[in-house]
Amino acid sequence: MRSLFWRILATFWLAIALVAGLSMLLGQALNQDAWILTRHPAVKNFAKHWTEIYEREGPRAAQQLLEQQRRNHRIDIQVLAENGQPIVRGTFSARAAALEARQQNQPGRLPWRRLTEDYSSPTTDATYLFMYRIPYPELHAWHRGSMLWPLSAIAIALVVLTGFSLLLTLSITRPLDRLRSAVHDLGQTTYQQNSLARLARRRDELGVLARDFNRMGARLQSLIGSQRQLLRDVSHELRSPLARLRIALALAERGTPCEREVIWPRLIKECDRLELLISEILELARLDADPGVVSQVDLREVFAQLKENAQIIAPNQRIECHLEPGIDLHAWPEVLERALDNLLRNALRFNPEGSPIELRAVRDGNGVTLSVRDHGPGVDKAHLAQLSEPFFRAPGQTTAGHGLGLAIARRAAERHGGTLQLSNHPQGGFIASLKLPLSPPKGEVRNSTST
Repeated sequence: MRSLFWRILATFWLAIALVAGLSMLLGQALNQDAWILTRHPAVKNFAKHWTEIYEREGPRAAQQLLEQQRRNHRIDIQVLAENGQPIVRGTFSARAAALEARQQNQPGRLPWRRLTEDYSSPTTDATYLFMYRIPYPELHAWHRGSMLWPLSAIAIALVVLTGFSLLLTLSITRPLDRLRSAVHDLGQTTYQQNSLARLARRRDELGVLARDFNRMGARLQSLIGSQRQLLRDVSHELRSPLARLRIALALAERGTPCEREVIWPRLIKECDRLELLISEILELARLDADPGVVSQVDLREVFAQLKENAQIIAPNQRIECHLEPGIDLHAWPEVLERALDNLLRNALRFNPEGSPIELRAVRDGNGVTLSVRDHGPGVDKAHLAQLSEPFFRAPGQTTAGHGLGLAIARRAAERHGGTLQLSNHPQGGFIASLKLPLSPPKGEVRNSTST
């Protein structure tokens, strides 16, 4: 769909064709015999006038008229009857006739332009053939003096082209003005998502641009709303540990040394919780920054590192890794490992000891699915859609956490152009899957050996 491109191209081509065609027509018209016979003052209506003089006053007066035309306009004229014989002597010289006979096949080299005209007398029904020899200097001088009509035609063409250009200019500048106003409003509170609805209905490049702008505006408004909601949630989540810290500090100030010894571990625990919350918030915000260069990911090494970290946190848990061979995945390794680590930590909270946590990587069409499955109680279906929202915790959840782990994993998947899918496993437990393309939509791919 490039109708604007074709419209501009067609307008320019139409203008060029119009000017070229008009120039050609003017050039031909100025050199046409009919144009000269009907416009040149020396030959215009001369056949009618000469015929009237000849039939009314005789050959002598008719010859004098031909000689007068030669003196006044330097044009030679010969009049022939129907049998091809001269009616009067005319003004053709014998020398000119000989020159014309020698160069009959090369008319361009003759010093004059030869024109012929037939005229039938309305009174005698006789037909006369008029032959004119107009010298080129005389013809050129007359052309220079009769440019009013060509100039008028060019002026009309310029008016037409100006109209075309004006319509084309307005069809481009008016939508651009509306886009400029929408861009200005985008940073203000006055932005409306349907401000370009009329322009978006156009079926050209400007309509495509307006639709893309509307989507961008809706996305930005959604992001702004999400950031505001995240700020409110962060403020709420930070308020609780800070309040507990204040209470503990107040008790420590009024308590005895023995009571303070009991309060210190509580203060340390609340500080640790606050530090963990802040680190998770920073980790979620860091996903919106530039993660660097995309590189080839060694999933076997990533799974081994995740398993080692899990054994440190929960040594009694068993981790099983299943990796389909031949997966060539390009991603941001740190972002991907952080997302899988959050999914694994979430599984460690709910998985009962004795049952394995399964890490899997399998090909899925043109992508790859990385899943973490536990054998815990699962999640109520009514809350599955909200699990990946920041600070959301399913009702009845008693394990530690702030509800940011799944949000971080979802944002990491979206960063790679994929999705996070959460569901209860048919055979029991909970499964979180990262469905990713083999290469992110943007980013420079480089071999992992060079990193």
